[in-house]
Amino acid sequence: MPGFVIEYHRPSGDRRVHAFPGESGHRDALKYRLALEDRRVDEDWEIASLNSDSLETLQKTHARYFTGRELQTA
Repeated sequence: MPGFVIEYHRPSGDRRVHAFPGESGHRDALKYRLALEDRRVDEDWEIASLNSDSLETLQKTHARYFTGRELQTA
C-alpha cells in the first residue's frame, strides 16, 4: 500500500508531503519518518507516517494536515 509522510508545522498549519508509491510504500514511508524524527530539532513540527490509497483520501481522512500552505519538499 502507498505511504505518505507529512511534516506538519503546528503553529502555521504549513506542511510538506512526501509520497511513497507502490506495495512497499508504507514501509518506505515509515523508515523515512523515523529518519526525520532523528534529525528533528523543532518540536513545532509534527511528523506523521500515514498509509492510504491516495493523497485525495488522506486529505479527507486527515483534513487537519491540509489547512495551511504546501511547502516544497527538501
